[in-house]
Amino acid sequence: YGPRGNGKTVLLRWLEEEVGSRDRIETVVLLPTDVPDRRRLAELLAPRSWWDRLTPQQVEVAGVAWRPGAAEGPPPLGDLLTTRARKAPLLVVMDEAHTLDLEVGRALLNAGQRARGRHPFLLVLAGTPHIEGHLNAMGASFWSRAWTRRIGRLDEAGTKEALQRPFEAAGMHVDPAVLAEMVRLSHGYPFFIQLLGREAWAQAAPPGGSGTVTAEAFGEARSRFEHWKRDYYRQRYLELEDRDLLPAGRAVAEAFAGRPVLDTASLRRAIGAAIPSPDRSGIARALRTLTDLGFIWGTSPDPGWEAGIPSLLHYVREHAPPA
Repeated sequence: YGPRGNGKTVLLRWLEEEVGSRDRIETVVLLPTDVPDRRRLAELLAPRSWWDRLTPQQVEVAGVAWRPGAAEGPPPLGDLLTTRARKAPLLVVMDEAHTLDLEVGRALLNAGQRARGRHPFLLVLAGTPHIEGHLNAMGASFWSRAWTRRIGRLDEAGTKEALQRPFEAAGMHVDPAVLAEMVRLSHGYPFFIQLLGREAWAQAAPPGGSGTVTAEAFGEARSRFEHWKRDYYRQRYLELEDRDLLPAGRAVAEAFAGRPVLDTASLRRAIGAAIPSPDRSGIARALRTLTDLGFIWGTSPDPGWEAGIPSLLHYVREHAPPA
């Protein structure tokens, strides 16, 4: 889990590709919109194409005679997952899991818990920071013992590697001074790293380019990147406005001015001074929304808060009216 634009979907695609390169491991990729109810979930986890590969004897041994499209309802989801994982190791991947229907999610978590106790089965979920509270609401408490991966912005070394590696792999070169400027402009934010890398590549890659990201080539790339960044910031600004959180966003941005990390008490005070209902629940809701939007981000392992994208806070501080 992590704020938007930090690479959750990219990591899931990498996982799918890794697993797809291995023999016998099967993968099911889902989105919450694919599974509005438990019946549809069962049909996607054990589709007709999978059942058609089984012989009648194999189905009889599995103890499940149901087929997708049958008039009667599907058997317990745990039975379906156990049946499928018995035949081959199974990976189920779901992005945007923070929007999964609670009843469907509860059925999926409980079925997965049952299946993995007997056969090789792995369920991987990705979502915004709100996913923790969403999973808790499903009432399947054992999920909290799952392995979690908290992702955010990259450090300076990771940003440099992420920008440089694709060019090196293609036999291209990035001027060291240009690379340092790309690292600075990206703020370690994976989405900005992608945008910068794409624009620099477009200017430098043959046949139109020299194969080297020079200062001259990067000038045009930077101009295009700044255009994309301003558009992105306008979208985030409007999100805050639509949620009546623009005053709180500006107050938080002002509290962060000159400070890379903010303690929780200072953050709550800034929010409380800017929202209409500064009681405990009102502050908590605003804090949760600002986190889900990626405006702020809890530090780890020490308790505290940092800007999701430092330059976005500067943009809000410059454009939002005073609280």
